[in-house]
Amino acid sequence: MDDLRAVMDAVKIERAAQFGISEGGSLATLFAASHPERSQSLIVYGGFARFLHWIPTDEGFDALISYIDEHWGSGESLPWFAPSWANDAALRQWWGKFERLGASPSAAIALMRMNREIDISGILHSVKIPTLIIHLTDDTLVSVEGGRELAAGIPGARLVEIPGKDHLPFLAGDMVLAEIEEFVTGSRSSAVVDRVLATVVFTDIVDSTKRAEAKGDLAWRDLLDAHNKTVRQELSRFRGKEVKSLGDGFLATFDGPARAIHCANAIRDSLHQLGVPVRIGVHTGEVELAEDDVRGIAVHIASRVAHIGGPDDVLVSRTVKDLVAGSGIKFEDFGTHILKGIPEGWQVFRAAT
Repeated sequence: MDDLRAVMDAVKIERAAQFGISEGGSLATLFAASHPERSQSLIVYGGFARFLHWIPTDEGFDALISYIDEHWGSGESLPWFAPSWANDAALRQWWGKFERLGASPSAAIALMRMNREIDISGILHSVKIPTLIIHLTDDTLVSVEGGRELAAGIPGARLVEIPGKDHLPFLAGDMVLAEIEEFVTGSRSSAVVDRVLATVVFTDIVDSTKRAEAKGDLAWRDLLDAHNKTVRQELSRFRGKEVKSLGDGFLATFDGPARAIHCANAIRDSLHQLGVPVRIGVHTGEVELAEDDVRGIAVHIASRVAHIGGPDDVLVSRTVKDLVAGSGIKFEDFGTHILKGIPEGWQVFRAAT
């Protein structure tokens, strides 16, 4: 608490809204109770009053210590903090770096032994400032009961439970930010629709249902995992942004059409070696950025272009072909097509192998 007060003094902040995440929520709560004159309000995300809401058993704690001692810096703890992102190689790499920069293994172990002693349940009634408790209903790291205990013990505290299971706040979505904004300012900002020019790429496994039935559930799951890993590797290599997985395909965006085509070709070639034929559609146009998704007519065109293709086809709209003129990329005329829901005919080209 002295460190927090010292920082506030250094930047000449007399009173501030205290915001604590996880075990930081316990510290923020204790500070708010001890220094109400310096605390304007209290916000706790994914927090707890007692450590048992994080790791309730000795076996679980020993497993964590063993991980820190043997694998700290690998990022292999990501599934504990964000199970929905467990297979995201880029995030796992970042998480490993986060571990290494955050503390040495010995320091992390010492910190966890200190955290194990956390129990502020006896001082919750002393918090006398406006308080917001936010917790994901299915948080797999810190039980939602931790947030409920905080809210029940702090007089007048408001508890907001948000659907989700990934403990890391930056993966929880805009709902968390909206709740915090309304609590602090008294109102929520109107949603701002951002429109940007982007190259949209759709990938789709050809006849995925028939292939799944022929291979059986287990073999198909293994093949689909290999497919997903391959696509994500190529997206990372060509600086594409994965928007979402579609079960048997992906939606991604690029800031340049040439790289999008090169990436699409690389995905096709790599998956061909795995025996997974795909068809890929590419189109450039304005899209609306909406949270973790993209919308607009450009997205529909890319999807429709993909679905007129056959195995190992990378098809692009005339717009894309014109934009990469002079790049050296070769195309074959694939004809003019009426795309479902899209007015008029669209000229489509196949990227040459």
